[in-house]
Amino acid sequence: MTKLATLAGGCFWCTEAIFRRLNGVTKVTSGYTGGTVANPTYEQVCTGKTGHAEAIQVEYDDNVITYAVLMEVFFALHDPTTLNQQGADVGTQYRSAVFYHDEQQKEEAEKAKDQAKGAVTEIVTYTVFYPAEIDHQQYYEINQNAGYCSFVIAPKIHKLLDKYGQLVKSGYK
Repeated sequence: MTKLATLAGGCFWCTEAIFRRLNGVTKVTSGYTGGTVANPTYEQVCTGKTGHAEAIQVEYDDNVITYAVLMEVFFALHDPTTLNQQGADVGTQYRSAVFYHDEQQKEEAEKAKDQAKGAVTEIVTYTVFYPAEIDHQQYYEINQNAGYCSFVIAPKIHKLLDKYGQLVKSGYK
């Protein structure tokens, strides 16, 4: 059965590139959630005034990959202990947050957060997700040679392969 997970762990280019590589993940969409402005643009979200986080919405087959495994990968591949920052990306739009879709997801997210020592990750009810503009979708796949992709995203992908290689779809590097 296909389910949804909505996660914010810094720049959505990074989290999208990681999660789209996982077996059982059928689609990943970069976008915005957790704010007060309807249909925000990237420029609006970057101001930090909309309340939105850069996030991804993950469609996954829970017969292949569980939400608990998604949570393990999520907490391992970003820094959940730094408030409103991932590396050089600073602001509330880069916060660590899980937007749960049901009580089971809430319980799994809280359990994973408890295991991540010192995590400041928000665990909040999912409300609405706004897909980002087309040029933010599959950013890493299209721009692998760009500086940000080489120096920020690629190391996260290598960490994914090193730590969770058995979960990665064949053909992805």
